[in-house]
Amino acid sequence: MNSVPRSSVASAFMVEAQAINKSFGRTKVLTDVTLNVGAGEVVVLIGPSGAGKSTFCRCLNRLENVDSGRVLLDGEELPAEGRGLARLRAEVGMVFQQFNLFAHKTVLQNVALGPVRVKRLPARQAEEEALALLDRVGIADKAGHYPAQLSGGQQQRAAIARALAMRPKVMLFDEPTSALDPEMVNEVLDVMVDLARDGMTMVVVTHEMGFARRAADRVVFMADGRIVESADPESFFTAPQTERARDFLSKVLSH
Repeated sequence: MNSVPRSSVASAFMVEAQAINKSFGRTKVLTDVTLNVGAGEVVVLIGPSGAGKSTFCRCLNRLENVDSGRVLLDGEELPAEGRGLARLRAEVGMVFQQFNLFAHKTVLQNVALGPVRVKRLPARQAEEEALALLDRVGIADKAGHYPAQLSGGQQQRAAIARALAMRPKVMLFDEPTSALDPEMVNEVLDVMVDLARDGMTMVVVTHEMGFARRAADRVVFMADGRIVESADPESFFTAPQTERARDFLSKVLSH
């Protein structure tokens, strides 16, 4: 399990989602979803396609507005819009399925851009920190390359470095390996495991059960827009408490 006892980092919740409801048109996607994530905790969301996992993840930094409910970051409620939202959103790093790097900028420029524009960091300092982050994710030698010159796994690691450059309080990952070729998945998951060991607060939507076993403090199983079960990885994977979870695991673990 993780080398850092993250439960000792802090007792306060870094992320609080309270009774979140969300619909798209007449389709109810989330129903009264409540989840608290402690500072330094790694929570992995798993479940069948259409369970609402990605939508919930996007609600945590208001990329999707909620119909009802509240989201708090480090004790402060995220407003629906305005400068307050922009300020708090800057403290939430997000890594998507697609890498969303600027094609016309080098990897180094991609990583340094946010701190310069949003946090008003001097360009030289931002570049020095960006280089350190690229080294941390194992692609410092690609700093001068453009995204198209990188493999999918390298681009996703650059996207992680870009999110970290904003010095976030929490990192959200929305199926970060689903667009990668199988041989590139582990290089991204290894970076995420290292972040977990360093005590980064993380909410991860993934189909990678091995990552959930290896890095999660808590596995949250969602189905039909609700949280069905929540437990530590050992308990969840060896003795799931609900028939819905047992059915899901029998399918995904048999492949």
